Amino acid sequence: GFRRITFFPDRPDVMARYTCTVEADAQRFPQLLSNGNLIATGQGEAGRHWAKWQDPFAKPSYLFALVAAKLDVLEDRFTTRSGRQVRCAVYVEPGRLDQCGHAMAALKKAMKWDEERFGLELDLDTYMIVAVGDFNMGAMENKGLNIFNTKYVLARPDTATDADYQGIDRVVAHEYFHNWTGNRVTCRDWFQLSLKEGLTVYRDEQFGEDVHSRAVTRIQDVRGLRAGQFPEDAGPMAHPIRPASYAEINNFYTATVYQKGAQVIRMIETLVGRDGFRAGMDLYFRRHDGQAVTCEDFVQAMQDASGVDLTQFRRWYSRAGTPRLKATGSYDAAARRYTLTLTQSLAPTAYEARLAEAGIAGDDGPLHIPVAVGLVLPDGSDAVPTTVLSLTDATQTFHFDDIAAAPVASLLRGYSAPVHLDFEQGDDELAHLMAHDSDPFNRWEAGQRLATRALLAGIAAGGEGVDWIPPALVAACARILADASAQRIDAGFAAEALVLPPEQVLAEEVAALGQTIDPDAIHGARQQLRRHLASSLSAAFDALWQALAPTGPYAPEGEQVGRRALRNTCLAYLAEADEQAVLPRLMAQFERGGNMTDVGAALGILANLDLPERQIALDAFYAKWKDEALVVDKWLNVQATSRLDGTTARVRALMKHPAFDLKNPNKVYALVRAFCAANPRYFHAADGSGYTLAADVIVELQAGNPQVASRIARAFDRWRQFDAGRQAHARAALERIRDQPGLARDVAEVVGNALR
Repeated sequence: GFRRITFFPDRPDVMARYTCTVEADAQRFPQLLSNGNLIATGQGEAGRHWAKWQDPFAKPSYLFALVAAKLDVLEDRFTTRSGRQVRCAVYVEPGRLDQCGHAMAALKKAMKWDEERFGLELDLDTYMIVAVGDFNMGAMENKGLNIFNTKYVLARPDTATDADYQGIDRVVAHEYFHNWTGNRVTCRDWFQLSLKEGLTVYRDEQFGEDVHSRAVTRIQDVRGLRAGQFPEDAGPMAHPIRPASYAEINNFYTATVYQKGAQVIRMIETLVGRDGFRAGMDLYFRRHDGQAVTCEDFVQAMQDASGVDLTQFRRWYSRAGTPRLKATGSYDAAARRYTLTLTQSLAPTAYEARLAEAGIAGDDGPLHIPVAVGLVLPDGSDAVPTTVLSLTDATQTFHFDDIAAAPVASLLRGYSAPVHLDFEQGDDELAHLMAHDSDPFNRWEAGQRLATRALLAGIAAGGEGVDWIPPALVAACARILADASAQRIDAGFAAEALVLPPEQVLAEEVAALGQTIDPDAIHGARQQLRRHLASSLSAAFDALWQALAPTGPYAPEGEQVGRRALRNTCLAYLAEADEQAVLPRLMAQFERGGNMTDVGAALGILANLDLPERQIALDAFYAKWKDEALVVDKWLNVQATSRLDGTTARVRALMKHPAFDLKNPNKVYALVRAFCAANPRYFHAADGSGYTLAADVIVELQAGNPQVASRIARAFDRWRQFDAGRQAHARAALERIRDQPGLARDVAEVVGNALR
């Protein structure tokens, strides 16, 4: 990019004001765009034209952007809180304007939210988004001219799912929020990447909770953290949110820097309070507007504004790994006192080993962990309001007095810290929290803990039988269905509560016990539990599916989203109970569903059924949507993540299909990365076929697109946790990649750490 225009120090702390004149052929390149405000245009000779842009704010070179293209544009206006009229524009490939409306609405919604929540107003006269189909990232926050992957701009009810619409909301908001947290105040060096990314992910999470279901958004964010970031903490690429060293910065646009970084910011807000956090943000901008700063500068502003000592808390920035929190509780009826003892620990990671090799001393002192606690009485009421305990020592004991009866403790409400929790609670206690906890996240969490405990027993049994399934879990799921049917709980929450822990999370639980990961046993146990719940509760699933029939026109927001999610969850369980009986419903929904959410859900279920209708549906879907690239990505994805035998061979065949293009990141993500990251049973196949497929792609891809290749290579991170046979296959694949002549640095770092 920028290096092809001029020499410039590629450091984020080298900042300058830019005036940019772009000249090109007017017919071929009617749109000439750059950062800031358009201050002049004109006609040149021989059919050429020019545009002059001026960005009044200093920025580093990584935020420079230039676009010359033939694009369609959707324009709108936004009135800022000070009364300024801002031109908003979304540029897309010709013929795509009918898919831009939601992105425009999301932009204006984010602008208003940032004014109301943080007092931050747009500082330009124009704000532009340009969507392109070939882009490694989701989007980029270039000042006033964001470059987006089409995945996070284009949407229409028949082409995009509810999740797609919500993804557009979040990513558009994220890039807009960078205007202040990343652009007006940027990072001094790339080690400080989480200064802008962790903070901005936190802001887009808060936005998501405010504009969508608060509980569902939090649940989905934490599920993503556990499936994506926790394995990173436990693997060979482990690093803190601010690493002390790196070989290739592209490899540190990670779940740790982004998602865990956001949880660190969230913990700061928990400790200083919402008002204290806002005061800290205000002070941060007063002190550092127009500067390139460090994570310490941000934490210091929070400490100074709130008066809360965050000295010990700063260790979160330099410590890798996921802390483990052990809890024990007891109730003294005579004293009416509940006693809670908390112990924290943090096992060494691969990061500490790398530091030791480099002669860098680590810090092994205790972290400052905010633990939000509630006590739920036998009648379901809270004995005390949610209380935030500050755990600052290795072990601390806390007392709660005047507790009328033995409570069930609800720990880490709202998931107040990104830790593993070890807390022995019986099935009945967890079921009590599922039914009565006033914190919706912990109601969901209790169900996940109950299901995980059962599944670990099932995994130990090799995924066979049903004796390990506790009646309390079946009863708890029955209650969720009954509560949803009676509208006592939100439909979207009910849908999340009925989703079992994913196989990736279960693998981490197995590894944490010091056991060898068996992907076949994990898959088998999870499927057994799904089938058992489906057959035991089929009447309730069927009744609720019918009660949730759609009414009125489609809208990707509000109660509708939750109703669709729950109805499709019911449909998936009904397919587990009796696929032949539910097949007419599936085909009817696939053929006549009024939106991509329902059509895609039906296709996803069909993709897992070994029936002729599976291929009929896949062929019909492709025939209808072959000219819509993002919809074709869904078609590739459901096949890559199918649990049917032969999936690996089908993925190889699809790599030769006209729909697939190895040079297009979205296609690679939809097919190959989805297979490697979201289909562990086949990626970790005992015969090594999944590893061979991944290595073949990485070898072919790494020279042309090392960033995407290195992301696929991350699927090998946990290879040492498997049996000896799988380890041998994985090692052979990794060594083959390592030994490629001229291996890209991005891939070499990932593979080298995996083999270290």
